[in-house]
Parts: sequence; C-alpha cells; structure tokens
Amino acid sequence: MRALAAAVWLAAGVVACGREPSGLPERVVIPSGATLRAAADSLAHAGVIESPWLFRMYASFKHHDRDLRAGTYLLQRHLPWSEALEALTRGKGLVHTVTIPEGWDLTEIAPLLARTLAVPPESVAAAVRDTTLLAYVGAPGPTLEGYLFPDTYGFPDGTTARAAVGEMVRSFARAWRPQWDSAAHALGMTRNDAVTLASIIEKEARRADERPIISAVYHNRLRRGMPLQADPTVQYAIGHHVERVTFKDLTIPSPYNTYRHAGLPPGPIGSPGGASLEAAVAPADVPYLYFIAAADGHHEFRTTFAEHKAARHALQHESGRRTGQARPRA
Repeated sequence: MRALAAAVWLAAGVVACGREPSGLPERVVIPSGATLRAAADSLAHAGVIESPWLFRMYASFKHHDRDLRAGTYLLQRHLPWSEALEALTRGKGLVHTVTIPEGWDLTEIAPLLARTLAVPPESVAAAVRDTTLLAYVGAPGPTLEGYLFPDTYGFPDGTTARAAVGEMVRSFARAWRPQWDSAAHALGMTRNDAVTLASIIEKEARRADERPIISAVYHNRLRRGMPLQADPTVQYAIGHHVERVTFKDLTIPSPYNTYRHAGLPPGPIGSPGGASLEAAVAPADVPYLYFIAAADGHHEFRTTFAEHKAARHALQHESGRRTGQARPRA
C-alpha cells in the first residue's frame, strides 16, 4: 500500500509540475451531486488535468474526494493538481451563470441579476442608473434600459452589481456596429431611437425573417406621422405582464402608450438582440402599414386599412376567435 501511495505521489508530482497553466480559462460544469469520477472526467475533457484516474487518487489521498462544490468554473488548462482540487473544494474559479433573454426589460433583469450575484436589489438599481455607464453608451435616459445586451454571462464569485452591469453594457458596445450609426442617421434617427425601435421589434417578432418587415411598418408609420400603436409599449406602460392588452389599457396616460402618442416612446422597452438592432436601421423595402399576428406566430402584413380588416377577419374566422379580440395597428 505504501508503495502504491508513493507511486501515486510521484506520478502526481510529475503530472502536476510538468506544464505551466496556459491559455484562456475553460468552462467546467460540476453538477450538483456529481461524483469525483465525473468531476475528474470533466476537468480532463476541458484540458485542466491530463489523468482523471491519477487525479482521483490524489484527491482521495488528500481526503477531499467528497468535498466538491457544484457549479460552473472557469479554470486554466494544465493546472497543478493542488490548484484544481482547491478550486473544486473551495469554490475558487466558481462563476455564476446568468442568461438574459432577448426582449427582457429591467423589471425582469434586475431581480434575476440580484439573485444570481447574491447582492442587494438596491445595488442593481443603483448600477443601472450609473452615470458613467450611461455616458459610455450614450444612453440619454435615467436608466440603462435597452443597453444590457441579452446573452449568457459567467460572473466570478464576488462580482459586484456594477461590475456585472458594466460587462453587459460593454457587451452591447461590442455588438453595436459602427455602420449602424450612419444608417440610423440616414433614417433621421439617433442611436437611442434605433435601440428604442429595436426593442419594440424584439417584442413583436416571432420569426427572424419578419424583423426587417416589422421595422418597415414602423418606419412607414413614422414618416407619415401615424401613431405606432405597438402593444408592447402599452405593456411596458402598464408595468407588469398581461396576457392581452385591452381597449381600457389603451387609455393609459403614459408617454410609452403609442396609441395615444405619435412617434417613438421616450426610450427602449427592453433589451434587443443584434438581429433586431440591425433590423431597426435596415428596414425592408415594403409599403406595409399594418400587421396582425396569426395563431402560429407569423404576421400578416397589409398596405391599406381595408386589406388589414380583411386579413384580421380571415384570421379570426380561421382561429375561431370572437371578433374584436385582435386589434389592427390603425
């Protein structure tokens, strides 16, 4: 037994010291309840260690084979075994993963971020109002609504709310293409206008190929001085999710109510993804002024109100809905 122990320690020394840690950190996921065997296999697959069998023996001799902390780690390749084991038992390199879906607004993002980082909600509220970050992306509003780019993020343990929000804002800046500024200017829009329109497109579109067409409808309405009549902006004005916007909701006295106020709302109503940002400044060349959603999520686009009424009637008949449940953008 002593000979085996000596052999393992010798092998451990050779493997652990043979290389220096290198490269960008690799993502390693240790599920809750994972065995040491599974954890070692995950480390080996990511290149953090080279011999999962010897690493398991090493962990057993160190009496840490049952002390693993589940979670997602960012670890360099070719780590010394002592550092790899310390990471898994003390949580060093542990990251908190959070996914921000496209279209989410601050009322959804902020509490998720607070829970993920285990920070007070007030610190997130302060971070999304940080004047330095607002100036960084040129957001004129009081908050960073629309500028927290939707993506999956891995924040190291101990990340502050401001640091996390800052990374999300920098992600937006990386996603924004310089040519979109000139495209927006050619359309008579500021960057904030483009982000605002993109946030509405994000809420409306269910199919990727329809984003530029939905964008065109809104651009056509803006040029004609017609109200956008976008239900998502009314949802935003309500302040909480409702299954369906009612006619009563359309009377809400809010600048975000695009049934009562012409033009774009004061700012974004959510976080648009790259495809919607591009659609906002690159609308399709179509004459449509109206659209209505079908049951399967696609939209029917029409140029005249008469055509739109006919399309609405056909969809209502097809789906068996009562007349009046679907409203035109008119």
